[in-house]
Amino acid sequence: MGPTVPVIHLWDWLPAAFDPVLIIVAVLLGWKADQFGKILIAAIAALGLSILVSYLISLVGIPWIAPVRADALTLFPVRFIAALLWAGGAYAARRVAKR
Repeated sequence: MGPTVPVIHLWDWLPAAFDPVLIIVAVLLGWKADQFGKILIAAIAALGLSILVSYLISLVGIPWIAPVRADALTLFPVRFIAALLWAGGAYAARRVAKR
C-alpha cells in the first residue's frame, strides 16, 4: 500500500490565517513599512511572534483560536501567506491613504 496524503480542510486553515497576534503584528509592521520589500520582513516577524505567543498560550492551557501544540496542526505555510497578505494589505492601504 502506498503512502496516504493527509487531508487538511479549509476550516482547519482559517484559524491559522486569522490568528489575532499574526494580524496585529503584520498590519502594524506592514503599515510602517516604507518599501515594498519590507513586507517580507514584516511577515516573517508576524509569523515568528504569533507562533511564539500561540505556543505559550497553549502551554498554559488557555484555549486559543490557532493553538500550536504537538497534536495540532501548525500550518506554517498558511500562516506565512496570511501574514504576507495582511502586511501587504496594510502597506497598500497606507500608500492609498497618503495620496
